[in-house]
Amino acid sequence: MTSIIDETEGAEVRSLFLAGPFLGLLDPETGEMPEQERAPFDLLIKHFESQGVSVHNAHRREAWGAALMQPEECTRLDQEEIRRADVLVALPGSPASPGTHIEVGWASAFGKPIVLLLERGRDYTFLVRGLHTVATVEYVMYADVAEALPAVDRAVRRAVARRRAAGDGG
Repeated sequence: MTSIIDETEGAEVRSLFLAGPFLGLLDPETGEMPEQERAPFDLLIKHFESQGVSVHNAHRREAWGAALMQPEECTRLDQEEIRRADVLVALPGSPASPGTHIEVGWASAFGKPIVLLLERGRDYTFLVRGLHTVATVEYVMYADVAEALPAVDRAVRRAVARRRAAGDGG
């Protein structure tokens, strides 16, 4: 497995923020994310952490819905973690996840490299599809997140290297 920690390409990644739909995926009866909704996030977290990358993720931090934070606290924490991360990786949601789109906007405003995972056959907003015109964005089209992991790693390396080559480490 190729690591996303790759100093030879100038794209070393020590930390990332993993964003994606959350509140809209919570089971109304349990208040928690069902396993099938949690699975892609859990897989990505384990994948990146196995490479020594520190992963910031609201889903896990808030116990998959069992320990939701108040808006004033989670908003501040998410923005702070995005500001400190080397890269933002996001599943933007289809239909669109408003919170995820705000996080992607923050990353763009902070000059962070962004990797967007777009599920094949889904519709995404024009601003998600056109974000690469105003920010450092790599897109990964996938049918199965597990099968896309090598492409995700390559996209992270490319996005970070492109951002750093532009003269700003993010």
